[in-house]
Amino acid sequence: MNLELAVLFFALAAIAAVLGAARVRGFSLTKARWLIVIFIVLALVALVV
Repeated sequence: MNLELAVLFFALAAIAAVLGAARVRGFSLTKARWLIVIFIVLALVALVV
């Protein structure tokens, strides 16, 4: 379950990064950075549990 959420957040972060590079760079890249941080945290939690 946690790993699935981590993969979902990673996909969202990748999409946000692509959209950020193509359009509204500052706001989307900030979102992408937060989503990547959330992905890393969830991935670590999934590996430990």
